Amino acid sequence: MTRPSFAGPVAALLLLWLIWGYNWVVMKRVVDFADPLDFSALRALFGALTLFATLLVLRRPLRPVRVPGLLLMGLLQNTAFLALIQMALVSGAAGRTAVLVYTMPFWLLPLAWLTLGERIRGLQWLAIAMAAVGLALVVGPAGFGGSLQGSGLALAAGLCWAVATIVARRLGIQQGADLLLLTAWQMLFGAIALCVIAWLVPSRPIEWSDYLVGALVYNAVPATALAWILWLFVVRSLPAGAAGLSSLGIPLVGVLAGAIELGERPPLSELLGMGLILAALAVIGLRALFSRPPASG
Repeated sequence: MTRPSFAGPVAALLLLWLIWGYNWVVMKRVVDFADPLDFSALRALFGALTLFATLLVLRRPLRPVRVPGLLLMGLLQNTAFLALIQMALVSGAAGRTAVLVYTMPFWLLPLAWLTLGERIRGLQWLAIAMAAVGLALVVGPAGFGGSLQGSGLALAAGLCWAVATIVARRLGIQQGADLLLLTAWQMLFGAIALCVIAWLVPSRPIEWSDYLVGALVYNAVPATALAWILWLFVVRSLPAGAAGLSSLGIPLVGVLAGAIELGERPPLSELLGMGLILAALAVIGLRALFSRPPASG
């Protein structure tokens, strides 16, 4: 009996790291050309249209299921999440914001304990402690002297992401669902809400440029359609829990890309804090990868 080859899925995961990780630099640079709400609305709208076009090409069904749940998910995971991370990037560094947003798993653990009765066990406590120390270093003295507002917005985005995950579990939205279809409808609902908010909130005029157009194309095609196809391939091909290691690779690429392209040089305390948070993400991912499901009776 031949063992399955994971070369293809691992390559897809690495490409996903690059696409979503580098997008933190793209999102940081577009704040020079567009208001955060305006760009978030355009990004979500073009992303949703690209996902629906992808579904048509793949001849997938387009009919939504559990619309109220999808609407709530769209408001949390697209409207609030996209707006918060884009506003965080106005004053926050790309790498720093990426790491703080990806504290989502540490918000998720206590939320799942309180709402779903999922106990926090063993290494999860270690990961929470490491993340807490890392967070204190990132938003401590350096944060108060720098972009405390941006850090707060990034953490709020991670919290919205965690709440959306809890909502999906409580409503059973992802059970047996087509994740591509699910994402398309969520993004469309979120985009509609973002467009309304962007229209109501006063903002500076959009400065259309080659970079802004390129950023919208990047977010619509590789960072949305292609990335979600890669994600589905990874989820269905790698062992349970392995895909969760994406929580480590994406912010790491964001930190490296911010340093290379934007010249971001965080102080030592902040660098140590980000390192601790990334190490805690690695602990969470490795625990999920090597944990065994309980035997059924």
